[in-house]
Amino acid sequence: MDILYLVDRLEDIVKGSRRLPFGLGRLVDENRIWPLLDQMRISIPDQIRHAERVVREKDRTMAQAHEEADRIVALARSEAARLTAEHTIAQAAEERAAAIRKQAERGAESVQAGADQYAFEVLCRLEQELKRTLTVVENGIRTIQVERERGDGQVPAEAEQPRDQKASP
Repeated sequence: MDILYLVDRLEDIVKGSRRLPFGLGRLVDENRIWPLLDQMRISIPDQIRHAERVVREKDRTMAQAHEEADRIVALARSEAARLTAEHTIAQAAEERAAAIRKQAERGAESVQAGADQYAFEVLCRLEQELKRTLTVVENGIRTIQVERERGDGQVPAEAEQPRDQKASP
């Protein structure tokens, strides 16, 4: 399940809860919050496993590219050996083998660069989602701390700020 969807549901539950009189506090139904937190705990490892699959896929693609490059090089060598009967033909075969080898290496590098870029993008998105989730958790902790510390009925300046002006990731 998408972690951002779960965060949105958590936010909806908090927004839909009753406000406490004379303050910013809210009464939240624990029976609605705990299952969401459990789903979040499950969802985050799923996204990490997804990132690991992406890295494994990159490694598999790299191995295939290297096998293909080795196969092409072996074909080029066998072709060059067959053509060594005549000096001119042998020289042309060596040049062709070198070109094929370079082309195979460029192809392997291109595949590796694409796989690295894809893995980088997936890991960056995962990092952003984890940072957003951490911000939500930190805001919740701060809210609870503010409610605990507020005993005299005064609201600390930090708690009076709108939610989107508080600590941003």
